Amino acid sequence: MGEEILINFTPMETRVAIIENGMPQEIYVERSARRGIVGNIYKGKVVRVLPGMQAAFVEIGLERAAFIHVEDVLPQNISAEEKSSTTIAQALREGQSLIVQVTKDPIGTKGARLTTHLSIPSRYLVYMSENTHIGVSQRIEDVEERDRLRALLQSCLDDDEGPQAGYILRTVAEGASDAELIADVKFLRRLWKAIERKIQTATVPSIVYEDLPLNMRALRDMAHSGIERIRIDSRETFQKAQEFTEALVPEIFDRLEYYPGERPIFDLYNVEDEMQKALGRKVELKSGGYLIFDQTEAMTTVDVNTGAFVGHRNLEETIFKTNLEAATAIGRQLRLRNLGGIIIIDFIDMELEEHRRQVHRTLERMLERDHAKCKVTGVSELGLVEMTRKRTRESLEHILCEVCNQCQARGSIKTPETICYEIFREILRQHRAYDTETYMVLASERVVEYLTDDASDHVAELEAFINKTIRFQVEPMYNPEQYDVVLR
Repeated sequence: MGEEILINFTPMETRVAIIENGMPQEIYVERSARRGIVGNIYKGKVVRVLPGMQAAFVEIGLERAAFIHVEDVLPQNISAEEKSSTTIAQALREGQSLIVQVTKDPIGTKGARLTTHLSIPSRYLVYMSENTHIGVSQRIEDVEERDRLRALLQSCLDDDEGPQAGYILRTVAEGASDAELIADVKFLRRLWKAIERKIQTATVPSIVYEDLPLNMRALRDMAHSGIERIRIDSRETFQKAQEFTEALVPEIFDRLEYYPGERPIFDLYNVEDEMQKALGRKVELKSGGYLIFDQTEAMTTVDVNTGAFVGHRNLEETIFKTNLEAATAIGRQLRLRNLGGIIIIDFIDMELEEHRRQVHRTLERMLERDHAKCKVTGVSELGLVEMTRKRTRESLEHILCEVCNQCQARGSIKTPETICYEIFREILRQHRAYDTETYMVLASERVVEYLTDDASDHVAELEAFINKTIRFQVEPMYNPEQYDVVLR
């Protein structure tokens, strides 16, 4: 079974799933009220220069000011010596208007990341306005094909009378014809001229170019020669997809399918179930082992455990097989959850160097399929595998979930016993400060039950010690850690 793309569209939300060999591998979610802004171009204003960080904050009209580093401001064609000697204060000043492009969405408490090195993608190419370099995607491994594409594009540009610019040949350009590349070059030139005209008249801050919505980006960026079909469950979106592909991606036109089925499209291949599993910390392995994912703002950690898997031979073989299965599962989960940044994997310790090498190679092989750029640094002195995965958008968890208002993202809450002792201390504190006849304790049902049952002896002792009456009242709207002590 090959690859498929499923597109689930509603006016409020678009979801896209990449299916490989009958299993969901990547899931993208975009809500109309909160669309991603990676690729958007803005006319902004520098609001603060930070010499100590060699960076600046730029106002582009979002809730938080965006961040730009000096390396993303300086021209790409200057020497390394000039780059290292130029400071952010020399490159930018406060109040200056600036044309910037978003390279990373706002993530957590961080604002968007920006660059002044603008680029516009099409089906086969990425247009770069600043230079005349022609690059080829590293995922095109065939040397002859790389040379063919570079020469073909150069000949297209030699025949073109427009201003010179740089281009990168994307992975999907493999096998493209000269007519297809010429069409892409012309499209990008027209688009760039339109952007330039808008820049001249735009106010500050304002958007001057917006990238395609998710359903169209999927057709432009995710559909390749290995995709067997693209199923869309909205007739209107399907018709728009036909118009889009006919004009820009004709080679995938015949692979589009309208899906009118009674069964929801994301129930195919159990995509809904996989999404729910991807929101949990624990991932079960077929062998009986399991993975634990912990996502923080600084990094993501993955812990591998043998669990119920005891094997049939010896301990080292059991550990080796669990780690091999875990490496395969981790590669898929990183894509499914869209985890990025620093990732630390704690495989079970292996004694044999050959086993460590095979597990490491299995992980690398899984990451080769990943659309996001990944770098694995190998096994550290502590036996941990360290890697990075390029992060441009929020993870699936951050899109679909919010911080728990009960535990404040700790992942745990205090026990009723702990809250009970906190209440006792608060009563003693108030007893020393105020004179009253009765104390009324307002708390959640679990805490009140604990106070009137398990801790009833302690309550009686406290009443005798302070010579006051203590009463309790359940507040259904209180969370398990919330309470109040009221003087009566």
